Amino acid sequence: MKLNPTPIGSGPPPGAVADSGPPSRGDDAARRSSHGFRSLAVLVLSLGLVVSGFLIAGFFQYTDTVTALAPPSLVTADGIVVLTGGTDRITGAVELLADGKARRLLISGVHPGTSADRIARTVDADPALMACCIDLDRRAANTIGNALQTAKWARLHGFLSLIVVTSAYHMPRSMLELGHAMPEIRLIPYPVTSIDLSMVRWRDNRGVLLLLLDEYLKYAATRVRLALGGIDGLNDLMESISG
Repeated sequence: MKLNPTPIGSGPPPGAVADSGPPSRGDDAARRSSHGFRSLAVLVLSLGLVVSGFLIAGFFQYTDTVTALAPPSLVTADGIVVLTGGTDRITGAVELLADGKARRLLISGVHPGTSADRIARTVDADPALMACCIDLDRRAANTIGNALQTAKWARLHGFLSLIVVTSAYHMPRSMLELGHAMPEIRLIPYPVTSIDLSMVRWRDNRGVLLLLLDEYLKYAATRVRLALGGIDGLNDLMESISG
């Protein structure tokens, strides 16, 4: 019997892996897709870290600002606006009016079911002062509404300066909204602090911490919205994205 030796070069040597040939187009596409996904994930993570850093730094700057706010010792203006949200705010605004710091007072954001007499009794206001010089805005349902209604009221009376009365933690967002609604009017912040809401040791009070965090996020969102041109600018952007 004759043996037929395998010709040299006719196959792979023992133990060698056969060459599968050049990579297919499907393999290249899969590798490119995987690489693109990883790059996108890294980009999103990096942006998230940057945004988180800005928000955290901004929060501490915000808390430093609101905890340092104090009412000015000497203040006068054409009018006063108080944004409802607590009896202390209205009491402080009525006292300013009674002391002759302005000619009229607007209480903005009054509940439709709350009467002027009830407000007068709650804050111990002089009924004659309520009748002559205090106006009630019942249409505003939020800080944006406060700003719009206050702007109408101030322009109606020809006022060029306003004392703004609200809580210290609410003041930054209020000043943004009011300044956007009436840039021609000088605004003077007059923060009030509730005796039940101490800002001095906010880190040790979980309730105050959560209140500040919630308000800061609203403040940051307001800055973004106004940077985009206010409500109209934001609507235009969303419409352009949705096509």
